[in-house]
Amino acid sequence: MPPNGAFTAVPTRRTFTRPPAPAPVQETAPPPPSSQGTALTPTIGKPKRDWPTPVRQYVQRSFASEHSIPGVGREEMETRLKKVISDAAERDKLTSIDWEALPLPQQMIQTERAMFLQTPANTPWRDSFTTLSVQDSNSWNQETASKKRKSSDSTSTPDEVDYQPPWRKTNNRNIFAERITHPSPGTADRADKRQRKDVSGKGSSKFQNNLDGRKRRFEDGHTGLLSPQPYISTRDDSPMPDVDEGPVIGRSQDLEKKYFRLTSAPNPDTVRPVLVLEKSLDLLKAKWKQENNYSYICDQFKSLRQDLTVQHIKSEFTVNVYEIHARIALEKGDLGEYNQCQTQLRALYSQNLGGHPTEFKAYRILYFIHTCNRTDMNDVLADLTPAEKKDPAVKHALDARSALALGNYHRFFQLYLLTPNMGAYLMDMFVGRERLAALSNICRAYKPDVVLRFITEELGFESDEESARFICDHGAQSLLEEREDGVRLLTGKAGSVFETAKNAAFKRVDIKGQI
Repeated sequence: MPPNGAFTAVPTRRTFTRPPAPAPVQETAPPPPSSQGTALTPTIGKPKRDWPTPVRQYVQRSFASEHSIPGVGREEMETRLKKVISDAAERDKLTSIDWEALPLPQQMIQTERAMFLQTPANTPWRDSFTTLSVQDSNSWNQETASKKRKSSDSTSTPDEVDYQPPWRKTNNRNIFAERITHPSPGTADRADKRQRKDVSGKGSSKFQNNLDGRKRRFEDGHTGLLSPQPYISTRDDSPMPDVDEGPVIGRSQDLEKKYFRLTSAPNPDTVRPVLVLEKSLDLLKAKWKQENNYSYICDQFKSLRQDLTVQHIKSEFTVNVYEIHARIALEKGDLGEYNQCQTQLRALYSQNLGGHPTEFKAYRILYFIHTCNRTDMNDVLADLTPAEKKDPAVKHALDARSALALGNYHRFFQLYLLTPNMGAYLMDMFVGRERLAALSNICRAYKPDVVLRFITEELGFESDEESARFICDHGAQSLLEEREDGVRLLTGKAGSVFETAKNAAFKRVDIKGQI
């Protein structure tokens, strides 16, 4: 069959006999040795070495599972085993070493680690990473004892002082410390330029300060590796609280106490029990009615709440404390403290501890109207039950939200004048911007002018003087004209003024401490 370019024809075997072996290939003779170096020899396979039986048994014990030590990896153990046997073979001591008494490789590694941790300050890096010389069992024990004596010796040799970590021995061209202390010429030039630009007189540029800081962090890392010391706290007077100790039981009898943020475990001698806290609450309510000092009352209520928290007190009294503080914060417009109280009240209401949950749910709806938080508003609306929707306070808040969503400012300001409980304090926070939006709509709908009394009644002002002051505060004082039938606002010219003021008002929403 003629040869084909795609394949080569091979004759078919017709018997089970082995075909004849191919002729051996003649190896070329090696080149003669040169005068400048040794001659190259062809690669010859190493002959199989017959290891003594004690060595084989030593290897078997090293790989036995009962001799494994946690923390010593198999690769690390194999590397040490190879070094032990190869060193013994090079010293021709395979038969003289007592392999039964010789520690296993993992035991050697564990012993070296223990020695390193016991005396980290005087043990150099080179002693921890040098190859273990394989000797008989007696010499190995003597060497271990000598290392312990050296580590405990107070004097050090020059070699121990000038030791280097292993990474500096293996890679001398890529040392992080040298790159910091000896920057490249280009880096040094840039550093010099920055130093020349530094005219503050502090002695070093920002670049050099960064380099020094990085160098200190690097040295601190080495210090932690060379001499690991257990952390010992020096703040014996501020122990950390133990979670297993349970709540604190107060012993203080003081009715008034300043609020301090806890930085350690609470001291029972400074914590007031429930009976004292109840008397303190009565005292705070009386002082609030008499003095009306909000900074003092807020500090005392925060201290009272802290005493309740560290004692894990969750009762109707706790709900009462948070509700009173939230109402006082609303009255003074402190949304941060109000939101802290509102957050705790939600968790307390879920435990059915009493209080007024529907009242504060109505406050929550009005607050989300103020912050324009539609996402949380939808969550609140979804959680309302049919019974809660019938509550007067909740129904009023829902009607106010619906009036604003529909753009019915007439209905909204009617609800504003009929706000139950303390919801008016929350509505006062956003009624100004809603008045600007309503004035913008009035200027587009009523032209060329409207009577000021109409604006007073529509936007919920108490008097014409208050509505005129509101218009003047937003830059439209020139658009008020006094006529025979009263003061009138030129709505045909005031539209752009109130539209600009409305846009600016809706961009500024204070969400301090938002839930």
